Amino acid sequence: MFFEVDKEIFDKVPDLVIGVVAVQGIDNSKEVPAIEKMLDKYAEECRQYFEASGNKAKEDPCVVPYREAFRAIGINPNRYACSIEALMDRIAKGKGMPHINPAVDLGNALSLKYRIPIGAHDMYSFVKPDGKGRGSEEAGISIRPSTADDHFRPFGAPEGEYDDPEPGEVVYVSGNEIRTRRWTWRQSEQGKMQEKTSAVFYPIDGFADHNLEDVKKTMKDFTEQVANYFARSGSRCTVATGLVTKDEPRFEF
Repeated sequence: MFFEVDKEIFDKVPDLVIGVVAVQGIDNSKEVPAIEKMLDKYAEECRQYFEASGNKAKEDPCVVPYREAFRAIGINPNRYACSIEALMDRIAKGKGMPHINPAVDLGNALSLKYRIPIGAHDMYSFVKPDGKGRGSEEAGISIRPSTADDHFRPFGAPEGEYDDPEPGEVVYVSGNEIRTRRWTWRQSEQGKMQEKTSAVFYPIDGFADHNLEDVKKTMKDFTEQVANYFARSGSRCTVATGLVTKDEPRFEF
């Protein structure tokens, strides 16, 4: 499988760096109290931080570079917040964080811990660039400008019901199935984490000049947490990690 970022994206955001954590062999069907406690811990620390500072999420130093990058790729950050801004804003407003399932909860916990956007996609839902071969070795996911052939299915929408972007919007996409609109804004119904999910692709979006060390720490943390909590009975998890940059825009795993 592969993850690739289009050159046009790096032309607009040259210091973009994305950590990749690709995990196979997890058991996402059972509650993991330790992960739930981890998410609660970092959500409460975030709440206390905003209560003490009185700041707004959009003004936080960890969020500002993402808002600037949104502008660089043609997204209005005042209308569409990146995922970490949305998480922090939710908590700052006292709405808390729900427990969804272990794979999602772990991503949200580490996103709050390091104040960094993290996605979560079912790897076995990926397709090849021609739209075939779901879950095959040649399947993958990319960040690129959308085309008129790409489709986005919102969370909860039935099969065939789409909310497609205008061509040129920066998206995470597998084949022609858009997995996240407006870069790190909103994920789709396709590829979402479910109880049956056994392989997860976590992208960690950062910047070489801003939070590269946090990206690397997050990758290391993922590797340790997966080993602690996610192995299926009688099997072991495998974890592949890598960094995608303008000089190395493709990662195969």
